[in-house]
Amino acid sequence: MTLYIDADACPVKEEAERVATRLQVRMVLVSNGGIRPSANPLVESVFVSQGPDEADKWIAEACGPGDVVVTGDIPLAARCVEAGARVLKHNGEELNRANIGMVLATRDLMADLRAADPFRQGGGKLFGKADRSRFLDVLDRVLRAAAGAGA
Repeated sequence: MTLYIDADACPVKEEAERVATRLQVRMVLVSNGGIRPSANPLVESVFVSQGPDEADKWIAEACGPGDVVVTGDIPLAARCVEAGARVLKHNGEELNRANIGMVLATRDLMADLRAADPFRQGGGKLFGKADRSRFLDVLDRVLRAAAGAGA
């Protein structure tokens, strides 16, 4: 079992490392660079080449059943779910076979609405303490369940 983090814009890297360390789970931070590698022996940093979606491609190819992926990128989440990994957004929302289709459709609809109306930009709520706390709780539960499933 490996915990993969889509690290370039991830606001919960430190929290994920704390949980992974406590549970003794290997963690891989994947980015285009610009993040400081961790001294933690359980944490590996993978730096992919610059370019659109290079980190996403790497994670989607590396993950599989028993792994957990943390990302806010919905198309990447869909690829990881398809590969059999468990997926969490930064706010602790789980993405799975039951809900990923609706999440993708909503993402596409919102992109179309923003493109059609230049005044409908931004949106979404800010990332707050409650999101961070929910992420910690859900990550702990998902990693424990994944470890139990692999045992």
